[in-house]
Amino acid sequence: MKISETGLSAIKQHEALRLESYPDPGTGEEPWTIGYGHTGKDIRQGLTITEEEANQYLRNDIGWVEDCVNENVTVELTQSQFDALCSLIFNIGCKAFAGSTLLRLLNEKHYEAAEQQFARWNKAAGKVLAGLTKRRKDEAELFHA
Repeated sequence: MKISETGLSAIKQHEALRLESYPDPGTGEEPWTIGYGHTGKDIRQGLTITEEEANQYLRNDIGWVEDCVNENVTVELTQSQFDALCSLIFNIGCKAFAGSTLLRLLNEKHYEAAEQQFARWNKAAGKVLAGLTKRRKDEAELFHA
């Protein structure tokens, strides 16, 4: 499966669009980031892009997320479920998803229980973040759609 425009919009809704490159918030250095969280050797200090370029970076970057869903989920998904999982994985990473209770429940065909697991992914550094709580609520609603 591939992410839909709805799925891309869900990611954009929760990822900050930055048209000027910025350093890693933790180190103040590399990796430099731009657009909707794009990093790479081509991103350097002082780089600016257009919103159209940011959208293209996102489309190029989403491949690993689609691969993660397609390689780890063994049950049939609706497009909305696939899109919700892509948004989650874009944020938490494939390794975290692959080892999650959400994935285990989903692959056991416990769709409702899997949907309830989205809410558990609302912390950063052990602290509940309002932005992540909102994102997970939106992803769970998309998963249910």
